[in-house]
This record gives sequence, C-alpha cells and structure tokens, in this order.
Amino acid sequence: MTLLISIAAFIVALGILVTVHEFGHFWVARRCGVKVLRFSVGFGKPLFSFNRPNDPTDYVIAGIPLGGYVKMLDEAEGNVADDEKHLAFNNKPLWSRFLIVLAGPVFNLAFALFAFWLILIIGESGLKPVIGKLSDTGIAAHAGLEVGDEIVAINDRHTVIWRVTAGLMASELLDSGSVTLSVKKSDGRQDKVQLVLPLDNQFEPNDILTQIGISPLLPLLAPRIGDVMNGEPGDVAGLRRGDLILSVNQQAIDTWGEWVELTRSSPNAAMWVELLRKGNLLNLTVTPKAVMDEELSIGRIGVSPLIDPSINQRFYATYSLGLLPALGEAAIQTMSYSVLTVKMIGRMLIGDASIQNLSGPISLAQYAGQTASIGLVSFLKFLAFVSVSLGVINLLPIPMLDGGHLFFYLIEAIKGRPVSDKAQAVFMRMGMLMLISMMLLAVFVDLGRLVG
Repeated sequence: MTLLISIAAFIVALGILVTVHEFGHFWVARRCGVKVLRFSVGFGKPLFSFNRPNDPTDYVIAGIPLGGYVKMLDEAEGNVADDEKHLAFNNKPLWSRFLIVLAGPVFNLAFALFAFWLILIIGESGLKPVIGKLSDTGIAAHAGLEVGDEIVAINDRHTVIWRVTAGLMASELLDSGSVTLSVKKSDGRQDKVQLVLPLDNQFEPNDILTQIGISPLLPLLAPRIGDVMNGEPGDVAGLRRGDLILSVNQQAIDTWGEWVELTRSSPNAAMWVELLRKGNLLNLTVTPKAVMDEELSIGRIGVSPLIDPSINQRFYATYSLGLLPALGEAAIQTMSYSVLTVKMIGRMLIGDASIQNLSGPISLAQYAGQTASIGLVSFLKFLAFVSVSLGVINLLPIPMLDGGHLFFYLIEAIKGRPVSDKAQAVFMRMGMLMLISMMLLAVFVDLGRLVG
C-alpha cells in the first residue's frame, strides 16, 4: 500500500509540475501568435486526448509520465503552408522566441511562489522554537545561546514554529555562512546572537542542523497513539488512535520519546508491542520500515502522538500570515531557495558538496508518498521545493534544456544571426549525454540509499 501511495503521489506531483511548465510555454506561445499543434503531458502513446472547437491544438495525456512537451508549428520540424508561415515559431522575432522558451521555468517558479503563499495562508502547526538542548560540539553552544531561549526571528524574519526556524537557519548559513538570531530569554529580555560557520569546515546540507547543535524543547508526552498514516507500518500492524504503549520487546515504555527512540533504532526489525486499548491488553508486532535520515537508516512506522490540549497550547503554535504579508514572505522564500539551489549545484560541480544531495526518481517518489500521507501542507511544500528545482535547473545553459536554447538566443542577439544548425546539433548531443549521465547518477545515488 505504501508503494502504491508513493507511486500515485509521484505521478500526481509530476503531472502538476509538468503541466505548469508546459502551460508556460503554451500560454506565451499563443500570446505571441504561434500556432500550437500539441500540448502533451507525458511521452509516448496517448492515453487520452481531446480537441476544443476552433482550437488547432491537440491536448494529450500520454503513457510515460516523466515529462511533457508543447509542439509548435515550425519550419525546422516540417513543411509549413505559405498561408501559415507567419504562425511558425521560427519566423517569430527573437524576443518572442526568447519569452516562449523562458516561460516554462518562470511558470515553475511562479507555481512555487503560489504554493508557498498558500501554505502561509493555510497555516503550519509545529513545536515552538524554544531551545531544549545544546550540543557541546555544535556552533550554537559557543555563541551565547542558552537552554530556554526562544528564537523569535532569523535575520529579522519572524519565526513561530521550529520547522520554519530550522529551515531558515540552515538555508541562511548555507547561503552566506552566518545568520543572526533574535532570541527571547527566559526572563523576558531580548537579545541577538550570531552563528558563524567556521571557514575551514564545509558542512553538508543534510548535516547542517546537527552541526548547529540546537534541539527544540519537547514536552514529556505519554506514549499514546494519535494519528496513524494509512498504509504505513503502524497502520498495517493494527495500531489505532488512543492506544497506550506499555512495553516494547518486554521493555517498559513511559514516554513518547522512549517509544520514538526504540522505533528509530529498529529499521526492518520486528518489535513485540504490548498496549492498552479501551481497558483491554493487546499484543501486536510492528516492523518499522527503513528510511534515510541524514544518510542514516532509521525506523519509521507513520504515527504521531496524541497531545493533550494544555500541552498543545504551551509547546505548540501555528504559523500563518495574512494575504499580503504571505505574498511577500512567499516571494522571499522562492528567491532564497532558488539562490540556494544554484549554489548547491555549483558546490557539487566543484566537489565542495557530496553527490548524495542529488535526488532521483526513487527518492522523489518516496518523498511524494511521505508528504502526501502527512497532509496537504506537507505535499504543497514538497511541490514547491521540486518546482523551484525544476525552474532553476531548466534555466541552466545546458543544451536540451530551456536554458540551452536561451543561451543560443543570447548568442544570436550578440552576433546578429542564429547559431548554425551544425553547431546546435553538436551541442544538443553533448547536452543529451550530460542529462543522461546526470539521471543515471541520480538513480545510482537513489539505489545506494535503498541498500543503506
């Protein structure tokens, strides 16, 4: 069931993002007076197609959901009737062709902005960013932070929940090497603390929070089951909302933290669980599935704790903004993650970051399934991050990608004439080889994660 959810969520995510990208090309092409022959989501044999009255475009959903394309009238693709030559892509001014190609990546970035905006409007619940533990080896322990401090802003950007705080800390440190935290002390005083990455130490993105060395303050929760994700190991084993965990493998469990620790340390290992359900003792066998967390294999069963309302008010908060403030913050997030993506690509190219930061189709399918199982906000966030990556990667000056075509158009603008067909063909073959190599490398990294 989990595999089916991952595959279905992956196909839905790809369908949305590909449709957005190709609609950008389609919409701008139509506005520039280009005749569009086909709008296809997916490759290969059409599964479904339709036409609209007085519309020359075939709208198609094809069988291989790994991309899509917009086919335009073009003399480079075949004969064009004399009365339609003015509708051909190749006969349009340079600025029109440039905008049509640019539109795909721009629409991906616009979709990411919309998704971030929607997340901020809906609101995201989580732990308050109160420091519960400082690692002796982390950079935060030597910066003046103390247990009990509440982080209220990152570089003057307001924070309410731990997930947002941790994400901003990590992205700002990776971007510039330093970050300023605004903190509220336990006695109510306000203070500012700067975290700086050592110049002689390069951290991997997945390891950055560990190197910062801050953990949030966690409530001592009873080991009582709250939400159970459909299809996850907890659901398959028979765990239900309200179950009180008493012991695991005959080891008494008193807190939710103990239950989580045993689960995380038991990937693919069966756990004999004794629990109390509506006054009745039950025994179940739960086998956590192995997932990767910062390059470590941990166990995951897909359950969350049942939280008492009084604890919820003290330790948890909801982060949401109004319509206009959310739009501004969404724009900042889109720009920030775009710049970070470019820098990470650069770091991997020069060897300063591991290729383990690559995510191929297997990892993306897993992330899609996990976020879809958690809820709408998590799935929207996944879509936003992937949409940013697609937009940025497609702008890279690599032949076969939109950025490669844009690069040819810039040369044409400078030289005053198009790049020769022969030169374009050579660069296109090089671009195809690069893309195939990158995809094979990403799949190889994915397989490496699966086998631990």
